Amino acid sequence: MADAAVNETRRVLIAADKFKGSLTAVQVAERVTAGLRRVVPGVEVEALPVADGGDGTVDAAVAAGFERREIRVAGPLGQEVTAAFALRGDTAVVEMAEASGLQRLPAGVFAPLTASTYGSGELLRAALDAGARTIVFGVGGSATTDGGAGMLSALGARFLDEDGEPVPPGGGGLAELVRADLSGLDPRLSSVELVLASDVDNPLTGPKGAPAVYGPQKGASPDDVATLDAALAHFAKVLEAAVGSRAAEHAAAPGAGAAGGIGYGALLLGARFRPGIEVMLDVLGFAPALERASLVITGEGSLDEQTLHGKAPAGVAAAARAAGKEVVAVCGRLALPEEALLRAGIGRAYPLTSVEPDVAKCIADAGPILERVAAAIAEDHLR
Repeated sequence: MADAAVNETRRVLIAADKFKGSLTAVQVAERVTAGLRRVVPGVEVEALPVADGGDGTVDAAVAAGFERREIRVAGPLGQEVTAAFALRGDTAVVEMAEASGLQRLPAGVFAPLTASTYGSGELLRAALDAGARTIVFGVGGSATTDGGAGMLSALGARFLDEDGEPVPPGGGGLAELVRADLSGLDPRLSSVELVLASDVDNPLTGPKGAPAVYGPQKGASPDDVATLDAALAHFAKVLEAAVGSRAAEHAAAPGAGAAGGIGYGALLLGARFRPGIEVMLDVLGFAPALERASLVITGEGSLDEQTLHGKAPAGVAAAARAAGKEVVAVCGRLALPEEALLRAGIGRAYPLTSVEPDVAKCIADAGPILERVAAAIAEDHLR
């Protein structure tokens, strides 16, 4: 009877990110819940799907009670796409990948020199039109390396060549920039709190800048990386003539290089840079949910070195550890030693490969396998 009483008081909080390519964060929470209840039918479970500002951020906000709003915007190649943002009261969550992400490119197609963030600017404008006074701008998973020039153009800025014509879209086109005019920016931006939510702190250019570090993921050759780095440095120089020394200061600031430099454009708009998972935990109401929990289950597709540098599970675990809560993690692939997990505040990780050694099966059948993993967590921690 004592055990039953303990079980009744156990409350589990599932705060996991997506398993990229297999399960959304919402699906991860559903499968973990099903697996726990297979072993302990009456266990109380609260699901709070999380994201770190990259793709899946809007879905996480919607799962937490935000309203999903859809509009037609320009994709990275200029084609029209349907993109979503999330709204609750006067707070909006805008995800740049919805408009300008790699998933918006045709399969196998990359456009490192020409992909534009114009549609991301259209999403921000839609959030302003919807009455947002606070905008959380999640950046990551971009197809673009244009320094946010496209986004700024959609919000009223003008970037002109020597003939007074708009420069071509994309980072490559910025090499032709002669004059920048930000006087036409949407005036509503000056009265909005804009939060740049990102899990990277790279500057705009240089060896740790957007082109060098992230350009190759977007199809950029070594020559393309050099072209883009020079073009973004030129962009910042021309902007310095337009807006003063803050253009150079922002280019060197942490987060400027996020999502192909769209972080730089956001900083020019007055955005405040914060680690994406910290922002999202605030927005999603994580603190009160954590208070109610006795066991926290976090996770993502791959628990590896990147996880420790601002990814969602690390943020969840740090907050839970500070609150004295027990934390375990689920994942598809585990590439961290036990001591690294413990330092991050994760007591134990449960990879899908612990119950199904075949990685291809883990990817194809992630849902049912995750249920089996969750059942093992229930046996270890809830019985």
